[in-house]
Amino acid sequence: LEFRRVLFRSIKQRGALRCGVNTGLLGFSAPDSTGRWNGIDADFCRAVATAILGDATKVQYVPTNAQTRFTALQSGEIDLLSRNTTWTSSRDSTLGSVFAGTLFYDGQGFMVKKSSGVTKAADLNGATVCVQPGTTTELNLTDYFRSKKMTFKPVVIAELNQIEQAFFAGRCDVYTTDISGLAATRLKAPKPDEFLILPEAISKEPLGPMIRRGDWEMLTIVKWTLFGLIEAEEYGVTAANVDKMKAESKDPPVQRLLGTTGDAGKGMGLDNDWLVKIIKAVGNYGEMYTRNIGPLGIQRGVNAQWRDGGLMYAPPIR
Repeated sequence: LEFRRVLFRSIKQRGALRCGVNTGLLGFSAPDSTGRWNGIDADFCRAVATAILGDATKVQYVPTNAQTRFTALQSGEIDLLSRNTTWTSSRDSTLGSVFAGTLFYDGQGFMVKKSSGVTKAADLNGATVCVQPGTTTELNLTDYFRSKKMTFKPVVIAELNQIEQAFFAGRCDVYTTDISGLAATRLKAPKPDEFLILPEAISKEPLGPMIRRGDWEMLTIVKWTLFGLIEAEEYGVTAANVDKMKAESKDPPVQRLLGTTGDAGKGMGLDNDWLVKIIKAVGNYGEMYTRNIGPLGIQRGVNAQWRDGGLMYAPPIR
């Protein structure tokens, strides 16, 4: 147990959580003009920092690209990877790391210029496609075109800003990545209305946080921080009402969630009101979604609560 709490103790001693994020993807993790990181992945870093350190500002954001993110985690440069990363079997078993759950359910899509006349993926035969290397996107692209007996010409560019510039400049006919990423890129276009995201999703892309394999106590904290955010939305606990609900709620699940009964926090080496602090800092999952993903124009869909027909379902805190 003591060996496995080394990471937890080092974060406490350092006084900051080192969190790997995207170099700049709107809605997920991107710095604003003041240098403050915004996005649902950046907010999740704040939630974990609040759980461990009691302070959402105690995060050192480390920008990583698709190729450096796993090395940064394996080497210990970062404590947590919260960077729109797809949960797959090989990543969960061969990289010396493990996923803590799904923060956002996505799917891969295609974006084209409206002037191309393309309205569906079946029209893309022979297209030149911009894609980032070292991603599930690159593999899905090949699988999709092969399965449809179509051909394409890849334009492989590692850095997000460079691949976006290449697409806007017409170096490729199509840009492919997760649909949320396409929506974020379209917002950056000089004239967003000139671009169309095709209706097909060609893959499943469950995006979630990762930690190093063997840091099991840290995994428990990260995992239950995610579940706590989801369950807070389910029971209507928000940043605005969390103090009132802690003081007044007679609902047993809410009392356990907010630490007025039970010892959920104590079992992880945290205060029993750890989720109260998190919710006050970043809100519940729905608030995080609305604040960060809402501006992209993406509806909740599968990211809605299970009671609303979505996939967001948290095990009980008890």
